[in-house]
Amino acid sequence: MAVISASAAVAHIVTMFPIGTNEAAMHAHKVKRYGRIIGLKPEAYEEYVRYHAAVWPDVLKTIHDCNIRNYSIFYRDNLLFAYFEYIGDDYAADMDKMGADPKTREWWTIMDPMQQPVPTAKQGEWWSPMEEVFHTE
Repeated sequence: MAVISASAAVAHIVTMFPIGTNEAAMHAHKVKRYGRIIGLKPEAYEEYVRYHAAVWPDVLKTIHDCNIRNYSIFYRDNLLFAYFEYIGDDYAADMDKMGADPKTREWWTIMDPMQQPVPTAKQGEWWSPMEEVFHTE
C-alpha cells in the first residue's frame, strides 16, 4: 500500500473532531489554522451527511493522534468547506501518519467518489487550500 503525501492526507480529512479539546494544551503550541474546499456531487449530499453523522471512532482517533483539533466541515451549494487547527510540531509527518492509517484510508475510499475538486484546483489537488484573509480571537 502506498503512503500518500501530506497534502493529500489533509485533503482527505472529512470528519468532525469530537468535543473535549484541551484548550490549554492547544495554546501551549502555536496553532495553525487551515481552510480547505472541495466540491460535493449533488447526488451524494444525503449519503455524505449520513456518514458524517456517525464518523468511525478509529478515524476520529487518527485525526486526534495527528494533532488536528477544532475540525468542522460546512456545506453550501455543492461545496464543502473544512476548517481545522493543527497543534503539532511536524505537520508533514502527522499527515503521512494519517495517510498510512488503514481505517482512515478505508473511509477515504468511501468519501472520495462523492467529492470532486473545485474548478480552480491545481493539478492533482483534492481538497484545495484557502488563504486566510482575516482572523480575530
